[in-house]
Amino acid sequence: MKKKGSMTDLLQTSGLVFNIMRFAVHDGPGIRTTVFLKGCPLACAWCHNPESISMEPELMLNPDRCIGCGACIEACRQGAIVYTRQGPITHRELCQACGACVEVCPAGGRARVGEVMSTGAVMEAVLADRVFYDQSGGGVTFSGGEPTYQSGFLQALLMASRMEELHTVVDTCGFAPWRFFDAIAPLTDLFLFDVKMIDPEKHRHWTGVSNRLILKNLERLDADGRPLSLRLPILPGINDDAVDMEKLMRWLARLRHVRQLHLLPYHPIGNGKYYRLGRNEPLQGLQPPSQERLTELAAQLAQIIETVTIGG
Repeated sequence: MKKKGSMTDLLQTSGLVFNIMRFAVHDGPGIRTTVFLKGCPLACAWCHNPESISMEPELMLNPDRCIGCGACIEACRQGAIVYTRQGPITHRELCQACGACVEVCPAGGRARVGEVMSTGAVMEAVLADRVFYDQSGGGVTFSGGEPTYQSGFLQALLMASRMEELHTVVDTCGFAPWRFFDAIAPLTDLFLFDVKMIDPEKHRHWTGVSNRLILKNLERLDADGRPLSLRLPILPGINDDAVDMEKLMRWLARLRHVRQLHLLPYHPIGNGKYYRLGRNEPLQGLQPPSQERLTELAAQLAQIIETVTIGG
């Protein structure tokens, strides 16, 4: 994105979006529209939006809706779809996610995840519900994937939102060069910041990257007094034992301005998406934490953080 350009340049800046959710109530204060940008540098084993990780459009299937009409086979220019006794089979190694099969499927059994959109087009969708933001104290949230992964697009969206006087939230995993956060911080009213686990090697094992950069960025945002709300996924047997909690509490005690922490209990809600994307589920068999355990952890962490909530 150009640093100095016209409004036209700003609104024509484009990026890859995989969903725009209206009337969101868990992504910041009030009623919000959440814009999900595609692409993430992490590959968390528990990710409930696996379609958000790749920076390329992807084909998502829903075989239960297939009526066996064969329209997708005729539409596929790569010959990636063949008919069997079980119905159409898609060879993903040949598929280019062009969307031709999606357009002709009469039953909605196919979806193309990821659409190039301009800042102007995104803002048109966001501003359609402005009356609800004004009435509820809401606004727009930029999530992902990881929104800073498309840093120029995110900055353009935040600038456009600021010009419209919208309350802005950035939902981030924190894994990006500090210069990205330094650039967007003045345009962001609230950061929803994920803290997945404190141990760097454990973090690398379960997400694919170390957490050193993530924690450093969070410390700098906190030192600058930026509004922060932390989010901690609770993954039974992965990040919730006594050692993990002790390390986490020691680290949280170093922060000066964070007043809110949300515990996000693991739920296998995204497991079906792996199948629809042609992938294996990375955490088969993991069960959500009990309410008793969540209440116990909330009470423990409330010794350090002023407000600890379950969910949200």
